[in-house]
Amino acid sequence: MTHTFGIPLAAVLLAGMSNPSAWAAQLDAPLEQQDLFVSGTGGYHTYRIPALLTTRRGSVLAFCEGRKLGRSDAGDIDLLRRRSSDGGKTWSAQQVIWDDSTNTCGNPCAVLDEQTGVVWLLLTHNLGGDKEDAIIRRTAVGTRTVWVCRSDDEGVSWSKPVEIAASVKDSTWSWYATGPGIGIQLRHGLQRGRLVIPCDHSYELDNTGSKETAQGSHVIFSDDHGKTWQRGGVVRPNMDECQVVELADGRGTLLLNMRSYAGRRRRAESVSHDGGLTWSAPQDQPQLIEPVCQASLMRYSWPVDGDVSRLLFSNPADAKHRRSMTVRLSRDECKTWPDSRVLHDGPAAYSCLAKLPDGRVACLYECGRSNAYERITFAAFGLTELCNGAR
Repeated sequence: MTHTFGIPLAAVLLAGMSNPSAWAAQLDAPLEQQDLFVSGTGGYHTYRIPALLTTRRGSVLAFCEGRKLGRSDAGDIDLLRRRSSDGGKTWSAQQVIWDDSTNTCGNPCAVLDEQTGVVWLLLTHNLGGDKEDAIIRRTAVGTRTVWVCRSDDEGVSWSKPVEIAASVKDSTWSWYATGPGIGIQLRHGLQRGRLVIPCDHSYELDNTGSKETAQGSHVIFSDDHGKTWQRGGVVRPNMDECQVVELADGRGTLLLNMRSYAGRRRRAESVSHDGGLTWSAPQDQPQLIEPVCQASLMRYSWPVDGDVSRLLFSNPADAKHRRSMTVRLSRDECKTWPDSRVLHDGPAAYSCLAKLPDGRVACLYECGRSNAYERITFAAFGLTELCNGAR
């Protein structure tokens, strides 16, 4: 059995994964949870915006924003990382990846290049005194810029962030966000090997100077293993933070799942047949209710070598409030979501999913008792926990 890219499976699995009984045991693993970032500790008032990624050699990387002085989306915000080399059982101390004085460094969106093993981390930056509304309406001192850094050693060390806004941000856009969450690398189709990062932006509804704005989703991509990045197509109107997956049609079809401001309290979806250059008009996904919040979407398995297609989705599954963090499973390419597991029934907000080296599902998510931003928790469990025995 090999990866689509031709890399031997044994080269990327942990040693114990070649044992079928060990694999089955992990599929039956019960839910375990631990807090990785607790607000008010470690020198930060609040931790927000989780991202989670498993590297090619099995390291697990947990990213977030460390907000020094308050819960606000603006201000003195650093980009942080914790790392696990044992499948999420134990974790390193938090590492600062990017601290630009009192400015805002955040919106982590990580992607693994499975061919090279490099982890790319897409980020955004703005002056600490510039708030989102002022940036959107172009009354801020500065604007929102887009940056990228990389790790060649399983997330141990990171390059200095480099700005790429000139190639990925339209000059008519003001606000900009990468992810947050994860990107993907295409495995099939004409764009095989392409790195794709989900993003969003704000734009003026007309060119008359009225300053009336709306939100849109888009992607950026790299066809040269992260050396250069380009802007893909947009999905409008009233779309925002998004995540992307490749569908299992063998042609590299992409599905973008988006936070929607259309007022119907449902996630929205759009499809691309050309690697993200153009997108279909957004459509509601009626089963995925939301209180207008970020969500996570990822592929767990492909329908190859006797396995079945599985995609995972997580969000606060409530139409009105950010609460009830729920992970769902689809076996029919995101058409239906019959199986689910509530991880936290209280206040909860942003999340990010990953597949652990031993096959367990992981979800890094914001939650708390009195509000959704008290801590960022790492949850891990087997598929049986999610699927009621039907893996």
